[in-house]
Amino acid sequence: MTMSDPLGDMLTRIRNGQRARSSSVKSPASRTRANVLEVLRREGYIRGFSKADVRPGIAEFVIELKYLDGEPVIKEINRVSKPGRRVYSKIAELPKVYNGLGIAILSTPRGVMSDNEARAANVGGEVLCRVF
Repeated sequence: MTMSDPLGDMLTRIRNGQRARSSSVKSPASRTRANVLEVLRREGYIRGFSKADVRPGIAEFVIELKYLDGEPVIKEINRVSKPGRRVYSKIAELPKVYNGLGIAILSTPRGVMSDNEARAANVGGEVLCRVF
């Protein structure tokens, strides 16, 4: 069965895993998901991720969740741009999540990056999700 929003599915798996206090969650692999996971790892929201082959031609990511004193590091993770409503942002209008305490992940012409990296690179793009 096909999914209409694969990135939203991965974010929901992460959200549910954090609430259940799981050490890791699994999600089907794709290039966009890998780029978003790399931004989450770089910003310190997850411990890391690895790619595992389920069977030939089918791979999945094993995402290691991060906790601080028993509490999840990710308090909130929401999809902003959805298949039914794409949300784009100019460089001057890039969103600040909780006044800079969280991050927004954007898909820009220079690749997937956080809002701070997009400001430094002076590019706008599609706002994929918000993380706090």
